[in-house]
Amino acid sequence: MVLAWISIAFIAGLLVQRLSLPPLIGYLLAGFALSTVSPGDHELLQQLAHAGVLLLLFSVGLKLQLGNILQKAVFTGTLLHLVANIALIVPPLYFLLGMEIRSSLLLAVALSFSSTVVAAKILEAKRELRAFHGRLAIGVLVVQDLIAVLVLSMAGEQTPSPWAALLLLLPLTRPLLIKILEMSGHEELLLLFGLVMALVVGGYGFEIVGLSSELGALLCGVLLANHAKASELAKSLWGLKEIFLIGFFLQIGMAGLPDLQALVYALLLTLFIPIKGLLFFLVLLLFNLRARTAFLTGISLATYSEFGLIVANMGVKQQWLDNYWLSVFAVAVALSFAIASPITRFGHTLYSRYGRRLKVFESIKKHPDELPINLGNSHVLIMGMGRVGTGAYDMFSQRKLRVIGMDSDQNKVRSHLHEGRRVVYADAEDPGLWQGISLEGINAVLLATPDFEANRMAAVQLRQKGYRGLIASTVLYREQTQKILDAGADVVYNYYDQVGFGFAEHVWELLYPGTTPTAS
Repeated sequence: MVLAWISIAFIAGLLVQRLSLPPLIGYLLAGFALSTVSPGDHELLQQLAHAGVLLLLFSVGLKLQLGNILQKAVFTGTLLHLVANIALIVPPLYFLLGMEIRSSLLLAVALSFSSTVVAAKILEAKRELRAFHGRLAIGVLVVQDLIAVLVLSMAGEQTPSPWAALLLLLPLTRPLLIKILEMSGHEELLLLFGLVMALVVGGYGFEIVGLSSELGALLCGVLLANHAKASELAKSLWGLKEIFLIGFFLQIGMAGLPDLQALVYALLLTLFIPIKGLLFFLVLLLFNLRARTAFLTGISLATYSEFGLIVANMGVKQQWLDNYWLSVFAVAVALSFAIASPITRFGHTLYSRYGRRLKVFESIKKHPDELPINLGNSHVLIMGMGRVGTGAYDMFSQRKLRVIGMDSDQNKVRSHLHEGRRVVYADAEDPGLWQGISLEGINAVLLATPDFEANRMAAVQLRQKGYRGLIASTVLYREQTQKILDAGADVVYNYYDQVGFGFAEHVWELLYPGTTPTAS
């Protein structure tokens, strides 16, 4: 059976990818196909799916800042969105479909949640988890998960034991956990440490005291966040997490195909998804966020949630909901995943097209994270202050050029500022970024972000603004070279093609100082 799961998931994922859609949609379709030949529960698949979710949440926690959750736009905004969802969903369920008020409320709350798995996976794939809108989306999802845990606890499904109070002491273990993390090295022990933290300490540890294993995995990741090895730990878990998450999407599909009436109800619920995203957009604008930030955050959250399925399942066990509605909700969740993936993928393109119409809703006041950027009297601008960008910054600085860096990761920005570099927070893909920036005196712009699409869009927007200076960009693959040149770049540096040449040139200089290698 496992061989069939793997084979069908691969074939479906490959076919869907050929249509320029995310493979996860193929995994959902594979699950539906498998449900027709192998219906029922599959314990192994459930365990793999659960492990994938825990590893994903643990990885998100490694990159999470608690301060992001406590922002008004996140905490208060999530509560306002929940109230608005309830106000819109309960009346039709109660008056038109004749559901009891308790059942209507429970289903409305479940529908208000957004998918942590889908949002985090897509944001991570686009390298936007640490961008401002990515941090907002993850913060909202964490607050939603906390609300879901509260609902489950109030219903008696997840009643915390008295021992749960001991988890308040968990932050005190951080020095010990950091010590173990550092002792784990860089290979298989580091991977095993991550598995233990995500699945054993966070997952099983929280479950045995009556708390959510998902919340536990997330909080364990938060405990290790900001450490120098947190990023390396997340990368070591990447492959296992991706494989296990395939099990999660297969599991949703294998819940079974609905009857015609259930499918109609699921489609009606799907029609509410744009309204859900619009509500997020309007709520976030109340906190003086720019239209672009509110839009990208809103479409990232325009899904139904696997956590909502857990809440709905609890309602079935408590006999508050009919099992029929659980089937309807499961299909609506799957459809929302299929719709959200391509829309979120092209979010920046959609905003470029409709941004002018959306900007009329912006407040005159600006959020502190979105104030105008001043480049000062700089000669070189570097976008993306990772290892490549930092190396370029230091080289230009040593040659007495005034250089300034930009990055969408606030942790990196703070680290560079502490080390004495001039670095500001900015998102390279933001079309509005260049409208308020004067590029006078900037002789060269280096695009060194790890995301090719971010580099390409930045090159396009710079040329559209009228910038005539030098634009140099990094790429990972040869097929990207012509695309970035067509976008307006003058110089392209391919990591893989040129690192060997640069390495050999460095060795030659050590062996034969002052000479130039010549071909024979």
